[in-house]
Amino acid sequence: MTGGAGFLGTRLCEMLVEQGHDVICLDNFFTSQKSNVDHLLNERNFELVRHDVTMPIWLEVDEIYNLACPAAPGHYQYNPIKTMKTSVIGAIHMLGMAKRCKARVLQASTSEVYGDPEVHPQTEEYRGSVNPIGPRACYDEGKRAAETMFFDYHRSNNVQIRVARIFNTYGPGMHPFDGRVVSTFIRQALANESITLFGDGQQTRSFCFRDDLVSGLISMMNHADHCVGPINLGNPHECSVGELAEKIIALTGSSSKIEHCELPQDDPLRRQPDITKAREILSWEPVTDLDDGLNQTIEWFRSIDLRHYRPPTPNYT
Repeated sequence: MTGGAGFLGTRLCEMLVEQGHDVICLDNFFTSQKSNVDHLLNERNFELVRHDVTMPIWLEVDEIYNLACPAAPGHYQYNPIKTMKTSVIGAIHMLGMAKRCKARVLQASTSEVYGDPEVHPQTEEYRGSVNPIGPRACYDEGKRAAETMFFDYHRSNNVQIRVARIFNTYGPGMHPFDGRVVSTFIRQALANESITLFGDGQQTRSFCFRDDLVSGLISMMNHADHCVGPINLGNPHECSVGELAEKIIALTGSSSKIEHCELPQDDPLRRQPDITKAREILSWEPVTDLDDGLNQTIEWFRSIDLRHYRPPTPNYT
């Protein structure tokens, strides 16, 4: 599991350990921290290795979940060259390991491969509208290039691949300073600070609860060989960012007011997955209602001490 101490990686490690798998968690803690997996260190079937996937590593494995990469704009724009290297070189190293071990390898790709979409909702056949030289390109194009490597290894070397395109995900365990709208809004609301809303708030996202998304990844890994993907994993319910802010203010009982800020460059105006393939091939769809998921996330945020988390990077907004 690369990126195994991250937001999704931690929950994925927990679920696989609970299922009895022997899990090797690789992470360099660039955007995560060791404390995320402290509770797993005494489990007999869990091992933590501090490692950067841009460097080679030799392990004997049956399955590889490749989640390593900064995923929040503030994190991936902080060091864009490192982000691109992690996506592309990391993919090459994991694919090489999969080829040598004859292992199945899953790529955690992203809805950002669609860019600011001209097709709505987004199907897997849509090729995207991405600015290759913009501030988000290190992540968007890095993930697109990683998908290219996965399919080339599959066609040229018969490597068993899975490519999942992950849409906006939230839930307990989010880094409080990752700059995502859910974590930012909840943190600001609990402190009764102004909610920083970029643009007019009409831009939309589709928010999938963490446990639903991770279950989808496991289903995809375990599916029959023809399920190479790409397959969209996300919640098809579309919600404006303005609606989300109002909802979080209400659920937290906050006195926060909304403060509008300039929309960042290349920020997508609409984002909604078509999950027809996930439903038909994986028999998967999210089951957690947005209010329920937000309440669980808010309670987790109430329980943590922000001093135990790294402060925001300079670009975390």
